This record gives sequence, structure tokens and C-alpha cells, in this order.
Amino acid sequence: MGAVTDDEVIRKRLLIDGDGAGDDRRVNLLLKSFTKWCNSPWTPEEGVTQYQRMLGSLAQCEFSMEKTLMVYEMNLREMDNYEKIYTNIEQNIMSAHEKIAECKKEIQKAKRIRKNRQEYDALAKVIQQHPDRHETLKQLEALDQELQQLSHIKENVDAKLELRKKQFHVLLTTIQELQQTLEHDEKSEHDDHSQGSPAENGE
Repeated sequence: MGAVTDDEVIRKRLLIDGDGAGDDRRVNLLLKSFTKWCNSPWTPEEGVTQYQRMLGSLAQCEFSMEKTLMVYEMNLREMDNYEKIYTNIEQNIMSAHEKIAECKKEIQKAKRIRKNRQEYDALAKVIQQHPDRHETLKQLEALDQELQQLSHIKENVDAKLELRKKQFHVLLTTIQELQQTLEHDEKSEHDDHSQGSPAENGE
């Protein structure tokens, strides 16, 4: 098992001790005890006993205050972490839009190449009808070379487009996993508060 983090320790203490909602009651009881201790004719032994009880109550109030401060700092860290996650998601979405726009441009380019190839094929058929002309044969050879180059370009574009599709799929999958993680964290936090209420009532 991995090492237990400070945040996990704080969460477990909150589940056991409650969310500190009884702090006001502790302080009021401590003030009443102090007033009674000052104004009542205690014997020395009773006075010392009551004094020790007040010290114990004061220690509980101090502990509750420290616990509340730790929870506050933990919430700040979680908020900062969520902001980083949201920023990362927004950047990924922007990057995805840019890649989609780039893929659309490459698709348009591939369509133009296909159209040009069809035109070259039609022209080559016309040229082949006049094989006896030397100049026509030279043009046909040049067109064949250009057609091969265009075919090679199309293959490269098709390969790049397929790679972009795979990258975009991986990106969308990552975004969905991040969103599921956020939803799971929010549900866990809600469940932790729901389980903490009985502990508070039992206190």
C-alpha cells in the first residue's frame, strides 16, 4: 500500500470527529464554567479539579480550531488542483479544435488532389488517342510523372489524416477520463460529508 497523505488523514479525522459544528457550544460551556469557577466558593481541591476541567475544554477548543484551519488549507489545495485540471482541459479542448481545423484543411487538400488526378486521367486518355505525335508523348510522360507525385502526396496526406484521427480519439478519451475523475471526487466529497453528520450527532 502507498503512503497515506496528510489530506487522507484529515478526511479520516473529519469522519470520526465531525465537522466542528459543536465549537460554539464548547466555548459557551467553557465561559460558563470559568464564570462559575470565579464566583463560586470552591474548596481548594474542587477549585483545582474545576480548573483542570477548564484546561481540558480549552485544549479541545484549540484542537478544533487547528483542525478547522487544516481543513481550510486542504480545501485551498484542492481548489488549486481543480483549477489546474480545468485549465489543462481547456487547453486540450483548444488544441483539439485546432487539430480538427487542420484535419479539415488536409481533407480539402486531398479532395483537390483527387479532382486533379481525375482531370489528369481524362487528359491522359485524350493524349493517348494521338500516340503518333512526339510532343504529345512528351506531355503524357510529364503528366504521368506529375500524377505519380500527386499520388504519393495523397498517400502521405491520408496517412497523416489517419494519425490525426487517432490522436484526436486519444485526446477525447483523456478528457472524458478527467471529467469522470472530477465527478468521482465530487461524489466522494459529498459522501464524506454525509457520513460525517452521524459522527457529529454522536458527539
